[in-house]
Amino acid sequence: MNQSSFVIAATSSGCGKTTFSLGLMRLLRDRGMKVGPFKVGPDYIDTQFHGVACGRSSVNLDTFMASENHVRTLFSRYGAGNDVNVVEGVMGMFDGFDRMRGSSADVACLLGLPVVLLVNAASTAYSVAATIHGFRSFRDDVGVVGVVFNRVASENHFSYLKAACEDAGAECLGYIGRSEGLQTPSRHLGLALSARAEMEGFIVRAAEAVGKNVDIERLLALTSRKSVEMPEEPAREISERLRIAVARDEAFNFIYEENLRSLAPHELVFFSPLRDSRLPKADIVYLPGGYPELYADRLEANESMRHSVAEYARSGGRVLAECGGMIYLTCDIDGHAMSGVLPMTTTMEGARLSLGYRIVELGDKKLRGHEFHYSRLTNPSALPSSSRQFNVRGVEVDTPLYRYKNTFAGYTHLYWGETGILNIWNL
Repeated sequence: MNQSSFVIAATSSGCGKTTFSLGLMRLLRDRGMKVGPFKVGPDYIDTQFHGVACGRSSVNLDTFMASENHVRTLFSRYGAGNDVNVVEGVMGMFDGFDRMRGSSADVACLLGLPVVLLVNAASTAYSVAATIHGFRSFRDDVGVVGVVFNRVASENHFSYLKAACEDAGAECLGYIGRSEGLQTPSRHLGLALSARAEMEGFIVRAAEAVGKNVDIERLLALTSRKSVEMPEEPAREISERLRIAVARDEAFNFIYEENLRSLAPHELVFFSPLRDSRLPKADIVYLPGGYPELYADRLEANESMRHSVAEYARSGGRVLAECGGMIYLTCDIDGHAMSGVLPMTTTMEGARLSLGYRIVELGDKKLRGHEFHYSRLTNPSALPSSSRQFNVRGVEVDTPLYRYKNTFAGYTHLYWGETGILNIWNL
């Protein structure tokens, strides 16, 4: 049997990959197709948008945080049995962490997937022929099977673009018109119901725009391939079944899908630091990243939960806290009281973006992840770092990973879907 699988890549960031991807995912789902959503790179926000569009969890395909074999396994595991697999790319098609490594083109080559190239047509016309020709011919192993234009002003404008596509030797699959109604929602929406409604409205409009002028049948035909098969994986054996409590609500929701799956066959229970009064009974507590700064007043008001978390950590309970989760363990954020487990305070004032891949050396253990935040700690040296962290070039960075008893906390969002995470407590 065949299925359609492809990567949506673009000539640069800002071309509208997310708009096109979400609209196409919803359109295909509304046609009764089973759609598998994927995202190239470490982004944990676009995957949430994918989930709203498809009604299914989206999976990151990242060749820095994981091995090539693991990425192939992920695509096979989550792609098997779908009618269509849509992989949203990252940045420009060839933009990776080291030249092309980790890019949309790199993942397309690794998985043997064709590429649908999205081109921003604003303020250009026939000149895009040179752009399309360059992207198609730069690498022989990257197969661009069709082109979709975004932000097209009119049918007359499209006629120039279509001619350019033909002369560049590429098949034109249609376009998305220029529309103020397709402004991507804020990436700081979280999981609140009002945010979900805003995302839903945007996705509906995107689906309408994609369905109006993109040849969906031809796109599916060009990207039809032999269906991926579910990989054979040995059953995981454990000496003790642990109960792992995971924070998940509007304030804490930056979670890699495969991280959770890798914790099976342990028992996962979810709780809300915003709404629940106490931690559930657990052997390990996971506080992922998110937007605690947007919900600081509500987190502060839930005093019983803050005290419950602090009591658990101070009694030696095992805690892993990432970015927003770490902020929740500090004393306060801009005057709003948090749990007070770590003797630091957090602020959003005067903060600048810190981002990049990270290699974490924790004793004899090595972990990989991604740092992305605007907040900063006002007294980061209040505790010594328990690890050393390096960027993709092997240069040491000053990102700390704190340890307090059995609590590990830091700004880096760790990916442990391949290597596991329980060994940081020697479990």
